[in-house]
Amino acid sequence: MFRKLIVASVMCWFLISQLQGQLKPSPTILDAMKEELQRSMEVLKTQPTPPYFISYTINEQRRVLIRASFGALETSSESHSRQLVIDLRVGDYSLDNTHEIRGDGGGFRSRYMNVPVPIEDDLDALRTILWLETDRRYKKAVEDYTKVKTNIAVKVKEEDPSDDFSKEEPEVYTEAPKRLSIDKVLWESKLKKYTDLFRAHMNIYEGQATFDALVETKYFVSSEGAMLQTSTPYVRLLISGFSKADDGMELPRYESFFSFSPEGLPSDEVVLRKVQGMIDDLERLRMAPIVEPYSGPAILLGGAAGVFFHEVFGHRIEGHRQKSEFESQTFKKMLGEKILPTSISVIFDPTAERLNGVDLSGHYKYDDQGVKAQRVKVIEKGIFKNFLMARSPIDKFPKSNGHGRCQAGFQPVARQSNLIVETNDPIPFTQLRQMLIEDCKRKGKPYGLLFSQIQGGFTLTGRTIPNAFNVLPLVVYRVYTDGRPDELVRGVDLIGTPLTAFSNIVAAAEDSETWYGFCGAESGGVPVSQTCPSILISQIEVQKKTKSQEKPPILPAPTEKKQG
Repeated sequence: MFRKLIVASVMCWFLISQLQGQLKPSPTILDAMKEELQRSMEVLKTQPTPPYFISYTINEQRRVLIRASFGALETSSESHSRQLVIDLRVGDYSLDNTHEIRGDGGGFRSRYMNVPVPIEDDLDALRTILWLETDRRYKKAVEDYTKVKTNIAVKVKEEDPSDDFSKEEPEVYTEAPKRLSIDKVLWESKLKKYTDLFRAHMNIYEGQATFDALVETKYFVSSEGAMLQTSTPYVRLLISGFSKADDGMELPRYESFFSFSPEGLPSDEVVLRKVQGMIDDLERLRMAPIVEPYSGPAILLGGAAGVFFHEVFGHRIEGHRQKSEFESQTFKKMLGEKILPTSISVIFDPTAERLNGVDLSGHYKYDDQGVKAQRVKVIEKGIFKNFLMARSPIDKFPKSNGHGRCQAGFQPVARQSNLIVETNDPIPFTQLRQMLIEDCKRKGKPYGLLFSQIQGGFTLTGRTIPNAFNVLPLVVYRVYTDGRPDELVRGVDLIGTPLTAFSNIVAAAEDSETWYGFCGAESGGVPVSQTCPSILISQIEVQKKTKSQEKPPILPAPTEKKQG
């Protein structure tokens, strides 16, 4: 599981002129962080339990947010914030205060640390907060370290005795903070125009557009000598519509767009065409039949297939999950084994800014632990090769590969970036569709399913609950084997377990689609993308979607609406 902006006459800080020139990097922030970190290490090393590592991260966000609904402006705001995260470790690289405590609910530790810092470059104020928070984190670290050593002494031997923290070469890199030029009046007008189309349809109860332009500048220093300042703009446009069937089922539709600049978003003509397509889908979905539980062949178009790979596979190869004894570790012992057709490879590549002519939202230069971003081939020609690693080592993987990520205010763990599925034996989509029909005939199925649009999904990776996933489709069709036209249906959730679902992937088409979203996990929400061809799966399972028991509105719409 994005947008665009521009201000007319009144411009705020980063809305002053075009993206010409860049703001000078502020030495105050990095200098204050470095000086206070050095002082903290010097003083605390005299304590009985000294820290062996400290890092400071300040995440600065400058944002413009505009939202319109049914042709009218809902909000238009600007914000500026900075948040601090401190990683302070006592003990040593092999065993420290972050070690998992087993039993009695000890596996859960909040990774959230909401510490706002001044948005002004006030050296003394910033150092004061760094001093107080370092002191607090140090005391908590010593307390946790005592608990860790006690836990190890009374519990059975751990499955994975890897170190708690990896040794990495310190990186030094600074770039000037980026800025966006946003014409707010223009974008307010655009959003009103996009959402005005929903007005004429009395059966559509939400017709909203949100434009979010963000510049995220990260400042990072560590006791190992790392010093980083990176700055990335994100511009997202999200269109959402919502209707309801007579039986109470809620019917959402979404379209999202992403770019690193306002100019990279699609034209009004393209967006309006997408909005009209959403309206058409919503009107047809209201009358569409509900799909009963089904098990059989299916095609997932590119965007849907990307979400499928993200939920079924991506979360299960995040490195820290292979060490935690609360996790199912689905793929941990499958290194070197064939888990996909030999024609398919899967890569996570945060170094890629663009692919197939579109920007990729999972791009970054350095991760949130100061490690340089790396391209990681996790499946090569069907063979499982690698995990996504932060600085939490696991057996046979002692180093990070630049995937330690987090939302502002959270502690990082291993997370996904730009997921790219490649095939070296692509087939035309018409052939993929024919393969679906033939497979259905062999299995005595009157139809297969085609998943066109996906809302998102979620997955369960723990040991104490079913290790399953749920992908949430928006637009699904029955593809009949007797030549009847495809039939739009509703009420479908795509469910399953990862090993079974992966073993049923048959082939991939020659098309490709990129899907953007935010991925939520222990370290908050991070931007990700999935680029994937359409895929054929020989056996999937769907269940009925949860359904609201509330009727559609009893009162008629307050204004006359003409059905389109």
